[in-house]
Amino acid sequence: MTSPGPGGPTPLSIDPTCRIEFGPGRIGQLPALIAATGHDRAFVVTDHGLRAAGVLEPVLKTLRAAGLEYAVYDEVAPNPSTANVDAGAARARAFGTAAVVALGGGSVLDAAKGISLLVGNPKATADDADELWEAADGLPLVAIPTTSGTGAETNGFGVIEDTSACRKVYIGHPSVKPRVALLDPELTLGLPAPATAATGIDALVHGIESLASRGANPVSTAYATQAVTMVSHALPAAYRDGADLDARAELMLGAHLAGQALSLSGLGLVHGIGHALTAHTGTPHGVALAAVLEEVMEFNAPAAQSAYEQVARAMRVAPPADGDWARAAIDAVREIAGAVEVKRPLRTLGADRGMLPAIAAGAVADAVTTNNPLSPDHTQVLEILTTTY
Repeated sequence: MTSPGPGGPTPLSIDPTCRIEFGPGRIGQLPALIAATGHDRAFVVTDHGLRAAGVLEPVLKTLRAAGLEYAVYDEVAPNPSTANVDAGAARARAFGTAAVVALGGGSVLDAAKGISLLVGNPKATADDADELWEAADGLPLVAIPTTSGTGAETNGFGVIEDTSACRKVYIGHPSVKPRVALLDPELTLGLPAPATAATGIDALVHGIESLASRGANPVSTAYATQAVTMVSHALPAAYRDGADLDARAELMLGAHLAGQALSLSGLGLVHGIGHALTAHTGTPHGVALAAVLEEVMEFNAPAAQSAYEQVARAMRVAPPADGDWARAAIDAVREIAGAVEVKRPLRTLGADRGMLPAIAAGAVADAVTTNNPLSPDHTQVLEILTTTY
C-alpha cells in the first residue's frame, strides 16, 4: 500500500464484488436468486464427488420445487483443464440461455466461469483464455461454494490447467464475476477433515498474502485482517469436529472475506509456487500452498515486517518478548498447519528433484508473484523448493 503523501491518501477505485447471502439453510433462496438474474432456467456445474456425497440432490430438489428447468454438468475435474471447460461449454450451449449455478469448491467455480464465458463467445475455446478478457459477456453466474477456502465466488477469473504446456492459465471476464455468493455452511458439514484442512489453509494464505501484497490497500487490509482472525480461530475447530456448525459458519465467512481481500490486492509467491507445483504434480491446491507457506514467509520477512505483525495480531498472538512479530506470525502459522496436519515434503507430493527447476521457473513467471513483497529470482525460488523437498 502506498502511504499517504503530501497530496493526501492514495486514490482508490473499487467495484463491489457481489451480493452475499450467508447463513444455514440459505440454499432455499436459490430459485429467487436465479430469477434475479433475469432467467428461469439453470445450468448447474458441479463434480461427481458432490453428486455421490448427496450435496447436489437437495439443490436440484429446490429447483424442481420451484418449477425451474435445469441441466447438470457434473464432470469438472479436481484440477480442471481447458478441455474440461470446453466440454462443459458445449453442454451449456446445447441447453441454451440460462443462469449458470456453480456448486462446488474452487475448481468447480473456476470452471463454471470459463463455461459461462465461452457460451457468450461461441467461436472461442478455453485455449483462447488470454484473448477473452475483452470478449462478449458470458452468462450470469450464481456461486455456491461447498468448501471454505478458495474465495472463488468473489471474482471474475478462474485458474485452469493447460495440460499440454503443463501450466496454469487464467480465464475470466467482468461479466462472469458471480452476481451472488450463496454461502450456506450446512453444505460444508460433510467435508472430510483433509479437505477442510487444505481449503482452510488456502483461505489463511489468501489473508496473509493479501496483507503483504504490493497491491494492499486500506479496504483489502480490512477484509484480510478479519479473514485471518476468523479462519485461524475456526479452522482447527472445524478440522477436529466437522459437524461443528458454528465453526463451519465462521470458517466459510472468513474464507469469503479472504477472497474479497485477494480480489482487491493480489496474492504472492506462495500462490506462484502452488500453481506451478499443482501443474506439474496434480497436488491439491491447498496442500501445495502449505508445503511452502512458512518458507516463503521466511523469505519475505525482511520486506514484510509490518504485514506480518498484522497477521500475528489478527491471530491473537501474544506480543513477543523480543518484538519480532514476523517470527511470531511464522510460528503461529506453523502451529496451525501442524494442528490440521496439512504440511507435506515436496518429495511426497509427486515432485522429483529434476522437476524443481521447472517448478521454480513457473512460479517466477506466474502473474501472482509480481505482487510479492520481494521479487524472487529463479535461484531463490529453487532454494525454497530445495529446502521443502
